[in-house]
Amino acid sequence: ALETLKMFEKKDSRVKSAAATNLSFLYYLENELAQATNYADLAVNSDRYNPAALTNKGNTVFANGDFEKAAEFYKEALRNDSSCTEALYNLGLTYKKLNRIDEALDCFLKLHAILRNSAQVLHQIANIYEIMEDPSQAIEWLLQLISVVPTDPHVLSKLGKLYDNEGDKSQAFHYYYESYRYFPSNIEVIEWLGAYYID
Repeated sequence: ALETLKMFEKKDSRVKSAAATNLSFLYYLENELAQATNYADLAVNSDRYNPAALTNKGNTVFANGDFEKAAEFYKEALRNDSSCTEALYNLGLTYKKLNRIDEALDCFLKLHAILRNSAQVLHQIANIYEIMEDPSQAIEWLLQLISVVPTDPHVLSKLGKLYDNEGDKSQAFHYYYESYRYFPSNIEVIEWLGAYYID
């Protein structure tokens, strides 16, 4: 893929930008940040209005720990294309890193309006409500999440933990047991179930 895309580098700016965008993304996936940054810069310089190029540039900046700057690139991508879901998702993650929780929640709720059944988005919203110490909202979003991914043991054990913290032992047992059914080697879940049976 890298070799094929490199053949397009010498074409006109739009083709060059598209090829550089894909090259940047491939290098990013391979964790070669220097190369990913070079191609992200080339893509942005070739076409400043390419939201995918701006998102990739944001990703390389994010990976280097400059979250404020990454947020600027994601916002610029969204100004060029308000339906760029990758930029919106990554902006939400960036706000989480910056501890700007309300803004992060706003991003993920907007995304939820676009991608109704995205497991990742539902998980992020539930996690933010947990950070905000609103367990009832976190539970509500996790229940939506298990309607999308009913066999995810991590989500099921998270629900068990939240219900346990709320003092609802029977619901906690139900979700911990379901989690155990799908992934019987989670020591935390086994410990909880053992303690429950002793009680």
